[in-house]
Amino acid sequence: MAIIVDKEQKKQDIALACKELILTKGINNLTVAEVAKTACVGKGTIYEYFSNKDEIVFELVNILMQEHSQKLKSALEKQSSTKEKIREFSRFFYSDEERDLRQLYKEFISLSLVAPKSEMVTFHAQCNESYFLWFCEILQDGITKGELKIEALQLAKGLFVIGDGMFIQNSVTGKESDIQNDLDTFIDTLFDLMEKK
Repeated sequence: MAIIVDKEQKKQDIALACKELILTKGINNLTVAEVAKTACVGKGTIYEYFSNKDEIVFELVNILMQEHSQKLKSALEKQSSTKEKIREFSRFFYSDEERDLRQLYKEFISLSLVAPKSEMVTFHAQCNESYFLWFCEILQDGITKGELKIEALQLAKGLFVIGDGMFIQNSVTGKESDIQNDLDTFIDTLFDLMEKK
């Protein structure tokens, strides 16, 4: 009797098996043979699920972003003030527990900038839109509760993208350790302007 394989699950299993290898070597420094060996499958099997190594990073980012979203939702529910929720939202850029996702996110951003593929662009746009709407809901809730001035919503896009910008800038300049302080200072200053007194 033939074995029925859940192709989507197998694809995820292969990607997850390669996570540490990709984190250690980076996507540009590994071969499909290494990926296959790490995932305990043949090279042909890798190409059955992925057309290239870049797609493995894409799959990993997809899996880990889903996990991150669940953890973030839970963490946000524990925060009461809008300012603390926004701080929690920005923890992605510096928390130890998100280190692997950040490293893969760098690989993903690099691949997206150098050789964008439509599915990667679509995925990034959908993630960005989803997280931005979530972010706006937090600000809107702060306005509704009387914590923030109504004009805070007009700053939403800038506040939202500043984390990405600081992350990329600090990564490129080798100052990743400064990002928590930079973001906290930025959030504190902005909230001084946005909070109702």
